[in-house]
Parts: sequence; structure tokens; C-alpha cells
Amino acid sequence: MHTILFDIDGTLLRCGGAGLTAIGQVMDQLFGVKQLGKVTVHGRTDQGILNDLFEEASLVFDDHRDEFNPRYWTKLTQTLGESPSYLLPGVTVLLEQLASRDDVALGVLTGNAERAAEVKLRHFKLDHFFHFGGFGDLHSDRNDVARLALASARDFLGGRFDPSRLWVVGDTVNDIVCARAIGAKVVAVETGGACRSELEAAEPDSVLESLDDQIAFYETLGLL
Repeated sequence: MHTILFDIDGTLLRCGGAGLTAIGQVMDQLFGVKQLGKVTVHGRTDQGILNDLFEEASLVFDDHRDEFNPRYWTKLTQTLGESPSYLLPGVTVLLEQLASRDDVALGVLTGNAERAAEVKLRHFKLDHFFHFGGFGDLHSDRNDVARLALASARDFLGGRFDPSRLWVVGDTVNDIVCARAIGAKVVAVETGGACRSELEAAEPDSVLESLDDQIAFYETLGLL
């Protein structure tokens, strides 16, 4: 069984800033924060991003998690519909083809909190393709999220799980690094903004321009 863990943002879809917009609106509603601090978001987890944004506002995220998160997830549903969000090339066709095979299992390995991931995948009608994964609710380190995804895959697949056929598909150096932390092979795609040379320097197994290059994808994973 080939187990393929997909990153979400920059790999499957682009949200057009919907996430930060939703965060900003909820922080304004709850705390009167009119402008978010400048933090790096690409390739990070929701936990890490929110820790930094709350710290910039002289707040502690964990003290407000229970009141913030439900409002954020609800607001994200709205901002996705209002933002210039879109699916990346080849994604739907590739997922449909992979999901139709009995030798492939699909999961996610994402920095998004689980509910935020569900909102995004449901918005683009991709949620039914994935049955397990690792999410960024509680960890700032992507390697810890990768370990959650690995455990989730093992639990879901049981004896069908083959660690030698474990793959991660992502668009950042962090995706490559966390894949190696769980012994996975990696396909990197250039759709998230990282340049080919940056991705290649982290030594993935393959770098593709996009998931529209399906022949190269299948060849890399040995699925032809």
C-alpha cells in the first residue's frame, strides 16, 4: 500500500489570504486588535502562527484558545468565499485517480488546525478524498505534526501500512524536512512560491512544477 500525505496550502490550493483575514477579523472582534503583527506563515503550523500573532498583541494564545478557535473556523468559511482562492493545477484529477486505486491511501500532513483543514478541503470539495492525517492544532514544530500523521496512517491502515511506501507531497522546505523526520520520501511542488533551487537544496526525491505533471508524479512514486 502506497500512503501519500498531502500538504494543503500551496500544494493543493491557494486561499488568497483568507486565513489571515479571518484571524484578523476575529482578533478585532474579541480583543480590539486592528492590525495583525508581521509574522511568517508559509510552511508553519496554526499553533505557531497564532502564538506569534497573539504575542505581538501582548496576549497568550493558549489563554484564549477556546473562545478564539470556534469563531476563527466560522469566519474562515466566510472569508474563503470572499477571497481569490483557487485549486492548483491538476489537483482534482490527480486525487480522483489516486482515490480510485486499491493500492493507494490518501491522508493530509498540514500545519492547519484540523477544523481549519476541514473548512478548506470542504470548500473545494476535496474532503472526501482524505481519511487520516496530522494537523497543526497543538504543535509549532512541523516534525511533531508529521509524527501525528504517521501515527494516524498506521492506525487507519493497520497491517496494510508499508513504511517503505510512505510519501509526503508539499511545497516548502519545511514539508521536506518533516517528511524526512518520519522516514518518508518526498515530492516537492513549486506551486507554493518556493523556487526550484530552494526546494532542491533540501533534497526531496523529486521536484515538480505542479501536480498537473501527473506522468512524472506516477513515475516518481512507482505507480505506473
